[in-house]
Amino acid sequence: MESVGGHPLHEGLRVSDTLRALSLAVLPGDASPVPGMWFKESSAKNLRHRDFLAPRAALGKLYRRGEVPEEDVKRISSIKGEGVLPLQSCELSDFGLAVRLERSLVFEQVLGHIPHYLTPPSSTSVSMKSVILNCVALHGCKTVDDLSLGCLRAILVADHLAEVLRGDGVKVHLVPGLREGAVGLFLRQLRVSWPSEVDASSIDAGARALKQALENSPYAEAIEVEITTQPHQDGPPKDAAVCPVREKDGPPKDVAVCPVREKDGPPKDAAACPVREKDGPPKDAAACPVREKDGPPKDAVCRVRLKEFLEQRQLPGYDPNLDLFTVLEGNLRHLAELHQAVLQCQDVPGGCTVIHVVNCEDEFQQQKMDLLWQLLSTRSHVVSQKHLVCGPVKVSGSPPATSAGHFFQLRRSQMRSASVMKYGDLVQGASWDEIVDSLTSAAVRFEMLATPHRSQITVVLDDASISTKGTKSGAFVMYNCARLATLFESYHSAVRQGLYPEFPTPGELDFKSLREEGEWLLLFNYILPFPELLDQSAQLQFATKGIRITAHTEAVCKFLVNLSMDFSSYYNRVHILGEPLSHLFSQMFARLQLMRGVQDVLHRALATLHIPPLDQL
Repeated sequence: MESVGGHPLHEGLRVSDTLRALSLAVLPGDASPVPGMWFKESSAKNLRHRDFLAPRAALGKLYRRGEVPEEDVKRISSIKGEGVLPLQSCELSDFGLAVRLERSLVFEQVLGHIPHYLTPPSSTSVSMKSVILNCVALHGCKTVDDLSLGCLRAILVADHLAEVLRGDGVKVHLVPGLREGAVGLFLRQLRVSWPSEVDASSIDAGARALKQALENSPYAEAIEVEITTQPHQDGPPKDAAVCPVREKDGPPKDVAVCPVREKDGPPKDAAACPVREKDGPPKDAAACPVREKDGPPKDAVCRVRLKEFLEQRQLPGYDPNLDLFTVLEGNLRHLAELHQAVLQCQDVPGGCTVIHVVNCEDEFQQQKMDLLWQLLSTRSHVVSQKHLVCGPVKVSGSPPATSAGHFFQLRRSQMRSASVMKYGDLVQGASWDEIVDSLTSAAVRFEMLATPHRSQITVVLDDASISTKGTKSGAFVMYNCARLATLFESYHSAVRQGLYPEFPTPGELDFKSLREEGEWLLLFNYILPFPELLDQSAQLQFATKGIRITAHTEAVCKFLVNLSMDFSSYYNRVHILGEPLSHLFSQMFARLQLMRGVQDVLHRALATLHIPPLDQL
């Protein structure tokens, strides 16, 4: 087996492997491992003194007063193993056990084998082999105006999650398929990779089969009673679970589903659920279908008693207010397309899991769809369903109601204005149109993805929130991509002029010259742990009870922003391309190889967001 400095080399060194080896090495006798005993340092201040630390408080659980015997310290200093980083020293300090790595060997190992650090660890055990990501916002969506900012967020979360899952070896199916039209064109502008519409005839046939099964279901009943949109004199309509109407002396019981306008203004939670306009139905009629005055909706099939089904099956995690559900033809087409995707997963061992990616406004409705699908499935063919819920997107200032299409065009206009302000008359022509489109796509994605998906986002629409260099934005990440591209172009240009020699092979580089604080920061905090970041992004956390699931969809955006900030600080401080003098070439090439690693990581991370890197700005 190939090795570096006597340390085995497999597919790369890993922080997790090192932490595991340190945890086992510190155990005295037959003691059990203490969770969180060791942690990796990340701040520039602490990295000046150590790379890993076992705090005194944690050591006190294994050793009296945290005093580690000298022989145990020596044993820890000598640990080796597959994936374990080479240790230089281990010392007991006032803070605890401090480990420092053999940094020149780590530089050599990582920068000499950069491709090993661009993919998740192959040893990772994938809990799910096949996943169907159902983006609820796209079902029945015909125009861009139908897409709210909450819908846009759910779409971008699903798109990114699909990419990181595929990178982790999971087979991913995206539902629904999109027909050619304005919505598909809009998603292409955002560089969302989404499949086209599946065979419509098979969906129609599947919907008919589901309709027939529904007619024979003991939980279904015909719709016979006319229910209007006005409050009944003797109480609420029987179908209050679909669109509850105000009680005689108070608000509807189920205000979270469709809050009704208060006497003196809109409901407090107006953003969480569309409210009925004075002269018409709610804008999001699909989420809360309202019965017409002269009868049920034209495409209504029947009504289903979900509460009875829930109580009989004793299913945990569903909203207790679920009761009656008026099933529409569109609902059956929705389920039919999901069923078609499930059939495509039959060849995958272990079957598949369906994850409904849904914004919080539509969560209640999607729980109905989930239960309807279970109700129509036989016990032996029930598909595992989970709900990944995206928090609300609030708009600061006015107008509060902003469609996804308007938001994108606003950001594009602002990004072009910011570019003109910085570069002047250069901002024109097809190449700059492409640059502005890339900057806009990056800005929108980072706004929607840099916050944990379950948390609220507040969007600021005014020009002051947009810049080509704001350190928290996607545009700042793209700006630093362009700086790296310019750096390498400058080097190659100098080679063509005969000022610099050709780049040596990684094995010929001397990494002992990389002693600058920012160089270790870039390698230790970003290039080295990047495979484990990709793996973390693909890990889905299931609730012990219930139907919700969470994912680390914010991890890549946060990583890219932090990397860009530390790279920018280093790049502004250190002159990488020095004078064309032979005695300076060794350090220059080592630094260029480090920059190559940073560039490859940036590009790979952006690829999970479907953002092409810029080569000029």
